[in-house]
Amino acid sequence: MSQDSAAPENGRKLSGRRRREVVAVLLFSGGPIFESSIPLSVFGIDRQDAGVPRYRLLVCAGEDGPLRTTGGLELTAPYGLEAISRAGTVVVPAWRSITSPPPAEALDALRRAHEEGARIVGLCTGAFVLAAAGLLDGRPATTHWMYAPTLAKRYPSVHVDPRELFVDDGDVLTSAGTAAGIDLCLHIVRTDHGTEAAGALARRLVVPPRRSGGQERYLDRSLPEEIGADPLAEVVAWALEHLHEQFDVETLAARAYMSRRTFDRRFRSLTGSAPLQWLITQRVLQAQRLLETSDYSVDEVAGRCGFRSPVALRGHFRRQLGSSPAAYRAAYRARRPQGDSSGPSGAVDPVVASQFPHSARRAAAGATTTSTAPPEQGRHHADAFTGGRAALPGQRSAP
Repeated sequence: MSQDSAAPENGRKLSGRRRREVVAVLLFSGGPIFESSIPLSVFGIDRQDAGVPRYRLLVCAGEDGPLRTTGGLELTAPYGLEAISRAGTVVVPAWRSITSPPPAEALDALRRAHEEGARIVGLCTGAFVLAAAGLLDGRPATTHWMYAPTLAKRYPSVHVDPRELFVDDGDVLTSAGTAAGIDLCLHIVRTDHGTEAAGALARRLVVPPRRSGGQERYLDRSLPEEIGADPLAEVVAWALEHLHEQFDVETLAARAYMSRRTFDRRFRSLTGSAPLQWLITQRVLQAQRLLETSDYSVDEVAGRCGFRSPVALRGHFRRQLGSSPAAYRAAYRARRPQGDSSGPSGAVDPVVASQFPHSARRAAAGATTTSTAPPEQGRHHADAFTGGRAALPGQRSAP
């Protein structure tokens, strides 16, 4: 389904007391001010002079105030939970802690709003509030890549996809971290009022009307830290040390003394990712490193990264990064002298940093990165790792 197309109808009729143009933003104490301010700026400022349809904003306190935010600032919301009963869209921009439960009263208000046909939106860690309310059960969802494994582990009925900038599942929508909240809010405006309105708003905000790709350019860890104490950590370490060899997930399962099914389930519960998806991602990352730092041909890079053929490397590389290996190397080297990967005093060329931020970060700090997104965002769930088959339950394939 095209991102310019309207999202499917909720399947629930909007209650008569709710209005489509009314957007309630639910704030909690301890929430970061940046994420909290995104829906306030998008839906709370009258920009009709620029061709942006007007929404009515209700800022609601999800608990007793004052609400403390970044830098010790205190906020006083003009409305309480009762105001949510008038909203056709309810946005939870952030939650203060992924380890603590949200207030029961706020969860009840969200469930009631959803039952009455309201569209429910979770930005970044706001997805944890939606999950705690049971609104993500059996649905695809995303959140900040750093918290996606925790969301998948704590709420196993949620189909967490850490690759996406945002996921639109009709009446429940979620986004990745911080700036991806802007992407989702623009998508909502596009869904409600069309491409021209969303483009006009993007121009006023001085942001792209849409971004291609997913969170893959921003990931900087191969696996969540908590796996370090798990027996699978040894298998993961072996895999990273032997990426140049041709082995598959069955090999990893055997090294873990598990059946393939048990290994898949255990790996997914720890990481939020399928082992095949993770393995191919690591091979592509290794290919990136060799393309940036060596003179190996593309065929040689494929062999040194464990791909069975250069064709396999090219296919996975293009699906993850949107370019061929040769084009990636040419673009990378065109912006720095041959053999110079860091510039003076280890500084990274800002042009390269903007185009290939994950690679530039590695060049500056030697960090290991993870890349797990397909070339489309939002409702597109084309799988970049399994030849078109969905890597996570509930994913949709792009047309």
